[in-house]
Amino acid sequence: MSSSMAIDILRFTQQYSLYSTSFIFTVGTIGNLLNILVFTTLKLFRHNQCVLYVVTESITNIFQLTTFALIYILIALYQTDPAGSSLFWCKFRGMMISLCTLISFSTICFSASHQYLSTSPLLYLRQLSTMKTVRFLICASVIISILHTIPFGIFTVIQASVCGIFNQSMSNYVSYFYYPVLSGLLPVLIASMFSFLAYNNVRRIVRRQVPIVRRRLDQQLTAMILIRIIVFIVLTLPYDIQRMYTYIAKVDQSNLLYFAINYLIGAVLITLFNLNYAVR
Repeated sequence: MSSSMAIDILRFTQQYSLYSTSFIFTVGTIGNLLNILVFTTLKLFRHNQCVLYVVTESITNIFQLTTFALIYILIALYQTDPAGSSLFWCKFRGMMISLCTLISFSTICFSASHQYLSTSPLLYLRQLSTMKTVRFLICASVIISILHTIPFGIFTVIQASVCGIFNQSMSNYVSYFYYPVLSGLLPVLIASMFSFLAYNNVRRIVRRQVPIVRRRLDQQLTAMILIRIIVFIVLTLPYDIQRMYTYIAKVDQSNLLYFAINYLIGAVLITLFNLNYAVR
């Protein structure tokens, strides 16, 4: 009885994942392409440093959405997960998800910190926010994120037709640092703190002698970033908690019903997590 129920849950989860991911991929790709088009063509935004972060995040989001879409499309096509038999795909998808997550999350933090600096009443803080600094931070983020994916490529292997990380040290790193800190609490705290400080700066910006066009642009960008941070927190934390639980509890297929329920919960939370890359 429990076995047939588990199989039904797994089938439903696969269909749900396919359709939800395809929908988010379509909407998200169109939205991110429009962001890139608007922010790179309008003269109002062309020389704003924060826009470079937004464009970088939008490009990264497209790659991330494509990776997640391919995962479920390939499962639907082959009626099984190709990562269980193709070592290249097993390693590549894990590396891409880690890479895009870190770049996207770091640009969210950078954009929030930039908005705080650019709206600061202190001149020396505003002078820290330059196009040169923005380019340096983006390049550093990309390079560090690429280096960070190397261990994922090394330790992600296939065992008993299951693609995953089975090395104990790497599994501990993913469970206790990568999900809770690096892609969870740390970017949430940094983005929240700087967006709150930027919001306070914007509330006092009327008192400064700032051109009205620049003032309105700062207010709009700050409001946009603040909303983005709130969405980021709501959509990221549940997924990170579920992934931590999966690694720490070592959820596998030995208890099929328990595995199927966890798989369904994970699929719903991945859908929410993917909305991070679709909304902007």
